[in-house]
Amino acid sequence: MYPSKTVLIGATLVAIMNLGAASPAAAQQTPNEKSSAEMAQEIRALREQVEALQRRLDAQIQSEQQAKAAADAAAAQAAAAKAAVAGIPAQVQSAVDAAKPKTDKIYYKGATITLGGFLAAEYVYRSRDTTNDISTAYNKNYFQNNSVADTPQTVFTARQTRVSALVQGDPNPQTHLGFYTELDFQGAAQTANSNESNSYNPRLRHLYGTVDWDDMHLHLLAGQAWSLVTLDGKGIIPGTEIYPPTVDGQYMPGFTWARQPQIRLTQDIARQFWMSVSLENPQTTFYTGANALPASVHLTYEQTGTGLGFNSANTLSLNHIPDAIFKMAGDPSIGDWTMHVEAYGLYSSFVERLSYQNQTDSGGGVGGGLKLPLWPGLLDFQVSGLVGKGIGRYGSGQLPEVTFDPSGNIQPIHELIAMAGLTLHASRRLDVYLFAGQEKEDPQAYNMTTGTGATATVVPYGYGNLKYSNTGCASETAAGACIGNEHLVEQGTTGFWYKPYIGNYGMIRWGVQYSHTEFKAFPGAGGAPIAIDNMVFASFRYYPFNN
Repeated sequence: MYPSKTVLIGATLVAIMNLGAASPAAAQQTPNEKSSAEMAQEIRALREQVEALQRRLDAQIQSEQQAKAAADAAAAQAAAAKAAVAGIPAQVQSAVDAAKPKTDKIYYKGATITLGGFLAAEYVYRSRDTTNDISTAYNKNYFQNNSVADTPQTVFTARQTRVSALVQGDPNPQTHLGFYTELDFQGAAQTANSNESNSYNPRLRHLYGTVDWDDMHLHLLAGQAWSLVTLDGKGIIPGTEIYPPTVDGQYMPGFTWARQPQIRLTQDIARQFWMSVSLENPQTTFYTGANALPASVHLTYEQTGTGLGFNSANTLSLNHIPDAIFKMAGDPSIGDWTMHVEAYGLYSSFVERLSYQNQTDSGGGVGGGLKLPLWPGLLDFQVSGLVGKGIGRYGSGQLPEVTFDPSGNIQPIHELIAMAGLTLHASRRLDVYLFAGQEKEDPQAYNMTTGTGATATVVPYGYGNLKYSNTGCASETAAGACIGNEHLVEQGTTGFWYKPYIGNYGMIRWGVQYSHTEFKAFPGAGGAPIAIDNMVFASFRYYPFNN
């Protein structure tokens, strides 16, 4: 505390009193008896004492201010030191984390490599022998005239085993590069068989590259990937596609999809609304008709593979321009509830060489899909579909896309492809699903009359002609033909997947699927035959890179 003015005044009075008592003789003198020089000397002495006291006071104040400043500086240094000490554990932890080996991915020259896939050991039982492995062909004649229609089929297989790798790199913060490849073992070259070595060859599923420009909200995909008709789970982002959770490698009737070479450009708006256009590899599936075209019709619509890239056991359609698909998608949200909705248009062009000239016709359709969390985290609903003409190869049923009239002109077949299903996430380890789907074609029928009068004969052509004979479809011994053009294939399927292990060493899951499938032919002479196939699938899978 600094000395007050009262203290200074008191000190001055004490000094004056001391001067008055300093000499008894002086006390006996009267004021008039002091000389002016003495008075002046006393005043100077008092002034000097006051100034000395003031100097002492100023020195004390300055000393205390310096002491306070030093104390404040020491406190600030202590606080800084304390903060630095507090930050040391975080710095140490950061250094430790940086020194740890990265085991979630493979790191090579600035790029990351993520491995994926699974080992599959699977079983299939079919009430009708379809001569299929894990993938079911839904476009075969399964009617009672087939000698194995009542013969069940059992298959053990590992061919759906899958291997994948994703390579990613960022040249700059706004540009992201990706490369993805995925293989399984469902290929069947001419030498592949089940006699002894079961030597089935790898099959290409995916092989594509991507470039994403964040600043332009632009995305490029080039290579073989899911077709743009496939339902996405979020936006239009490769790798988010949604397919039925079935064991069957062909999924189920009603599912719209393809995996084929393409080049795709996508624009997103705030990653909430997406637009995309894709040019995809064309290919056409045909039904030439139950009767040969007139001899006067010179028609070429497909060619046999040369062995240089295409197996000579296969035929390929004539193709002149790619299939074009335009798609829009959005992911509207309400709180924690987010849905995905999309719509698209498909255009295809079919070409033939007819009467020494190129002839073309157009096909395509409109489709869409929806994924809706009826109960977020617990129950999901999805639906997808495509309607149009000449669209058969984009459905799991693989019904024919085009047929021919008596003059040899290509005639696209109208079709509806649709599927819907529910998936219950009963727990972190258990999923249960229930799906239904169908693929339905309209008749594309033509008749030509030959001869006149009593010799006139009506010759049916096209697909689903009512004049085609189905009289031989009833049994193996029934007389007559069984044309049996497929009008409708539909399936109901249910199953579950259970994950007994999820941990540092990956994931194990196993599942069982049951499906009831009906194949219905167009009516014709002899009726409209129906075939039913009940199938049971079981799968055990180990995902070493997933947890």
